[in-house]
Amino acid sequence: MTRNFILEAMRSLRLAEGCKGNQVYAITPAEKFSDTRTKVDVAKPSVRNMEAEPPAGNGSCVAKLLEPPINPHLRLVDHVETLASIYGELERVLDEEKSGLYLEQSFVFRGLDETKLLRRSLRSARQHASQIHEKIVFSAWLRYEKREEELDDNLPPMNCSGRALECPKAALVAGYSPVTVFNPCPCRQPLLDCEPASECSTSSVTGEDVVFCIGDGEVVCNREKIAALSIPFHAMLFGCFTESQRSRINFSHNGITLQGMSAVNEFSKTGCLDSLSPEIVLELLSFANKFCCEKMKASCDKHLAGLVHNIHDAEIFVEYGLEENAELLVASCLQVFLRELPKSLQNPHFSGLLCNFEGGKRLAMVGHSSFALYSFLSQVAMEDDMKSDTSVKLLERLRECATSRRQRALALHQLGCVMLERKQYREAQNWFEAAAEAGHVYSLAGVARAKFKRGHRYSAYKEANGLISCYKPAGWMYEERSLYCCGKEKMMDLNMATELDPTLPYPYRFRAAALMDENKIHTAIAEINRILGFKVSPECLELRAWFCLALQDYDGALRDIRALLTLDPNFLMYSGRVPADQLLRLLCQHVEQWTKADCWMQLYDRWSCVDDIGSLAVVHQMLENEPEKGLLRFRQSLLLLRLNCPKAAMRSLRLARKHASSEHEKLVYEGWILYDTGHREEALQKSEESIVIQRSFEAFFLKAYALADTSLDPASAANVVVLLEEALKCPSDGLRKGQALNNLGSVYVDCGKLDLAADCYVSALNIRHTRAHQGLARVYHLKNERKAAYEEMTKLIEKARNNASAYEKRSEYCERDMAKADLSMATQLDPLRTYPYRYRAAGNADMVSWAMQISNGVYIGLCIFVCAQSFVLFGEEMVLIAWVANCENGPRAAEEYAA
Repeated sequence: MTRNFILEAMRSLRLAEGCKGNQVYAITPAEKFSDTRTKVDVAKPSVRNMEAEPPAGNGSCVAKLLEPPINPHLRLVDHVETLASIYGELERVLDEEKSGLYLEQSFVFRGLDETKLLRRSLRSARQHASQIHEKIVFSAWLRYEKREEELDDNLPPMNCSGRALECPKAALVAGYSPVTVFNPCPCRQPLLDCEPASECSTSSVTGEDVVFCIGDGEVVCNREKIAALSIPFHAMLFGCFTESQRSRINFSHNGITLQGMSAVNEFSKTGCLDSLSPEIVLELLSFANKFCCEKMKASCDKHLAGLVHNIHDAEIFVEYGLEENAELLVASCLQVFLRELPKSLQNPHFSGLLCNFEGGKRLAMVGHSSFALYSFLSQVAMEDDMKSDTSVKLLERLRECATSRRQRALALHQLGCVMLERKQYREAQNWFEAAAEAGHVYSLAGVARAKFKRGHRYSAYKEANGLISCYKPAGWMYEERSLYCCGKEKMMDLNMATELDPTLPYPYRFRAAALMDENKIHTAIAEINRILGFKVSPECLELRAWFCLALQDYDGALRDIRALLTLDPNFLMYSGRVPADQLLRLLCQHVEQWTKADCWMQLYDRWSCVDDIGSLAVVHQMLENEPEKGLLRFRQSLLLLRLNCPKAAMRSLRLARKHASSEHEKLVYEGWILYDTGHREEALQKSEESIVIQRSFEAFFLKAYALADTSLDPASAANVVVLLEEALKCPSDGLRKGQALNNLGSVYVDCGKLDLAADCYVSALNIRHTRAHQGLARVYHLKNERKAAYEEMTKLIEKARNNASAYEKRSEYCERDMAKADLSMATQLDPLRTYPYRYRAAGNADMVSWAMQISNGVYIGLCIFVCAQSFVLFGEEMVLIAWVANCENGPRAAEEYAA
C-alpha cells in the first residue's frame, strides 16, 4: 500500500467538509449495535478497503462525528451567580423546603460535569427531605448515580448498602429529621409491626359484646374496642343510632367477608396484623377507608408496604395502593421501580402509569408526583434513548410539575433537545424559545441549531451572533456561531472558542480535519494532540488513529484504537459501521507481534516517559493474551484515573475484582473500589482482611494509602511508613515498587526526614519511576538547594510525555520571569490546571490595597458563602477571585483568573 494511495483515501473522508452535514451525532449508539453487528458487511475486510472506501453521504458521517450536540443540561452564563443565588435562598426558606433547592443546585453541577458536587447536592436533598415521596426519589437517585460502583451487580433492588441516606427502609419513615441520616441504618434493626390498641375513654359500657352477622356467620366483638377504631363506629355503637341498642348487627352488605371481620375484631384488641394473609390485609385496608379507621389503615398500609420486595410485587400492589389512597404502599411500589432503573423503564405497567397524564393525576392524589420524580425519570430515559416516546412523555410530565423558573427552564430545554434528536425541528425551536424566555440563555443556541436544521442558515447565524452581542461572550457561543459560517470567519470563531474555553473538543477536531484536507497530516496530529494532552475522549483518539493511518504509522493507529477500546469497548468507527475491535484485528496483521516479555518492556518504557495513553494501549494488548488477569485490569484502572476517566477506571477495577485469582487479591480490589468511592474506613478493613489471609504488596499498599488519607497525625505517618516498608518486602514488579518508594519518600518529607526521603526517590529513579524527580526536587528545595531543584524538574520535563504538571512545579524553583514562562507553558499544555491562573491573578493584584479593603467583605462574603456550602474542587479559586476584585488592579486580575 503506497503512501499516496492512503492519502487519497483519507482525503476522500472530507473531514472538515463533513461539518456541514445535518446530523447531530457521530455514530449508531454502541448499545444498539450488539443486535445488528452481524449484519455489517465484513466479507474479506482489509486495511486497504477500510481506508480506500469513502463514507456514504458525501462526508455526512464525519458531520455526525464532528458537529457538537446541544447539551441537555443547564448551561449557565454565570454559574457562580446562580449558585450564590441558590445559597441565599437556602438561608431564607424553611428547612422542609430545602430539598428542592438542593436539587436545583445539582442541576447546575451536572451542567458543569462536576460529579462529586452533583452527588453532594443530591445527598443534601435527601438529608433535608421531609416527605416520604422525596426520600424514596432521592435515595433511589443516589443509588442510580453510583450503580457502577457497587461491589455486586446482582443485588436485589431493595438491598441496603448500610448507609441510611440510600436505605430503602429509612426512606419510608415519615417526618423531617436531617440528623437521622447519619444514624445506624434501620435495616440493621428489627421492624416492629404491632402496636397496642388504644382504650376508648369516652365509652360508658365496658366488656359488652356485639355480634356482627355476615351471611350465615357471626363474629363476636368487643363493642368498646370496635367503637375505638373510628368516629363513625363510635357514633354507630354508642350514639343515637339504633345499632347502639342492639347486640346483633347485620353487616352483610358492607363489603367485608367473615374472615375479614374476624381480622377487624382481632386488630381492635391487639393492634397486630402479623398472622394475616395479604388478601385479608387488603380487605382490611378497604374496610378502614370506608369506615375512616385511620389507625387500622396506617397499619395495613405499613404492613403491605413491607411485602413489596421486587417489581412483580410492585405491579400487584400498586393498583391497590392507588385505589385505596395508601401512600406508604404506593411509595414502596414506586421505590422498587426507581431502584431497578433503567431496566424497569421497559415495564409497561409502570411506564404507562408514569408517562400518561391520567396516571400522573392518580399518583398526585396519593402524593407521589413531583418535579424531583420526573426529573430523575426523564434523565434516565434520555440516557437510555433520547429519541424515545418515553423520554417525550416524561419530559411533558416534568414540565407540568415545574414550579420555579429554573425548573421550568430545564424541562423546556430538555424537550427542545429531545425534539432536535427526533428531527422535529419546528417543535424543537418552539421549546428552546420557551426555555430562553424562562431565563436559560443557552437555549438560544438550540434555537439557532433548530433554525439551521430547517434550512434557515442566515437566521441561525443571526441568532448565534445575537448571543455574543447581548451576553458576556463564552466559548460555546463562538463554537455555535462557527457552525453557520465558513472560511476565515469560521476559523476565527473556532479559535476564539478555544481561547475562551479550551475544553471544547469540536474546535480542535475541526481544525485538525481541515489540516488533514490540506495534506498537513503532522500539523493535524499536533492539533488533536493539544486536547488529548489534557482531555482524552474516544472521538479524538479515533481521529488521530485515522491520521496515523494516513502516515502508514500502524503502531500509532493501533495505540490509539487500543486506548479507545479501553475507554469504550463497544465503540464503532468508520461511519458507525465497523466495530473498533474489528479494525484493530486488521491492523494487527501489519505490525510486528510482541511477546509477553516485549509487552512488559514496552510498558516500562512508556511508564518511564509518563506516556499514559501509550501505557494504556500496552496493557490492552497484554489483556488480549490474558483477559482474565485481574492484576492487569487493576493497572488499567490506575492509568484511567490518571487520564481523568473515572467511569472507565471503575469498570476496569470491577473487572479486576471479577477476575481476581485469589480471595486476598479480590479483597484488595474491593478495598480500592471502596476507597475510590469515598469509604476510607471500609477500604482499610478490606486491606486488613486481605493481609490476614496473605501478606502482599497490594494489600499493604492499599492500607498505607487509605490510612494516609484518613489521618494526618504523626503516629499515623509512622504507621504509613511501616506499611510501605512491609509492602516493599513483598514480591512485586518495578512499576509498583517505584510508586511505593515515591509515596514513602513523600511521607518522609512530611515528617521532616529529608535524607531518607532523598534515598527513596533515588531508589525509585533507579527503577525508572520518572515521577520521583518531582519528589527529589522538593527535597532539594527544602534544603535550600533551589538550583538543584530546578535542574531535577528539568530532567522530568525532558523525560515526560505529559509534563504540564512538571512545568507548573518547576515554576516554584525559579525567578519570577522564568516562573511565568513555565506557568504559561503549563496552561498551554493543560488549561484545566488552576494554579497558573491563581498565580497570575495574585501577581496582578495589589496586595496592599487588598489588605486595606478586605474589611468591607462584599465580594469575599458573596464567594465564601458559596464555597462554604459545597465547593470542593474550586472553592479556593472563588475566594481568590473575590479578593482580587477588591484590589487596585482587581478588574485586570479577575479577568485573568476568570479566563
